[in-house]
Amino acid sequence: MVDFFSTLNPVTQALIGTLFTWGMTALGAALVFTTKTMNLKLFDGMLGFAGGVMIAASFWSLLSPALSMAESGTLPVWLPAAIGFLLGGVFLWGVDKIVPHLHPNSSLENAEGLHPKRKRRSTLLVLAITLHNIPEGLAVGVAFGAVAAGFPSASLSGAIALAIGIGIQNFPEGVAVSMPLRREGMSRRKSFLYGQFSGMVEPIAAVIGVLAVTLIEPLLPFALSFAAGAMIFVVVEEVIPGSQENGNKDFASMCLMIGFTIMMILDVALG
Repeated sequence: MVDFFSTLNPVTQALIGTLFTWGMTALGAALVFTTKTMNLKLFDGMLGFAGGVMIAASFWSLLSPALSMAESGTLPVWLPAAIGFLLGGVFLWGVDKIVPHLHPNSSLENAEGLHPKRKRRSTLLVLAITLHNIPEGLAVGVAFGAVAAGFPSASLSGAIALAIGIGIQNFPEGVAVSMPLRREGMSRRKSFLYGQFSGMVEPIAAVIGVLAVTLIEPLLPFALSFAAGAMIFVVVEEVIPGSQENGNKDFASMCLMIGFTIMMILDVALG
């Protein structure tokens, strides 16, 4: 796989990586063709697992390479990572306040953003997961861009591992959109289409990320850290609370640790 990817340009690499992550979102959404409901404990465990993957990816695939890259610059090593990380969180916080969206399993009264009640519930659910997928797509794009830039701390196998990890955790995100819509009476086909639609933003975000860092290489440490900060904001603001709201806190927490461990192994072993 690594040999195949090495023959491609970074934009194509990022596109293939995020088409895989989009495909995993669609695979999760496709569960509506087999069932109308899903065991809440299993769903909470899947969310916890996704959170663990995102936390591990934020450090090993994004922050750690950013710190290594900053060693060759003139700024203090910690400064680009700190600035980028905080900006990523602030960016997602701002988008969260503006874009109308509804978290899975929440009532319409708890919708967030500007004028959310003017939107349909299905649209709000898709927008919620789409917001989460923006930093994930950026992360994959920036990772492949770092490899193209030739930084020693960035490896092609590590970027592939990041795409695989994000793809795995995208599975429950597809479920999180399609299942609630199916329970409310929407057809299986429409529930699936809405569920997979949330993953379409990842290839777009990936291309933006890879082009930005390949054209302006000094942005790399900031861009990697930015993606990490945005992902951590999503985990803390939505994924972890969502995994524990049905009373399965211990199970969701253990699944988070399993997800973290698997992503750590993927990144260290392949990266």
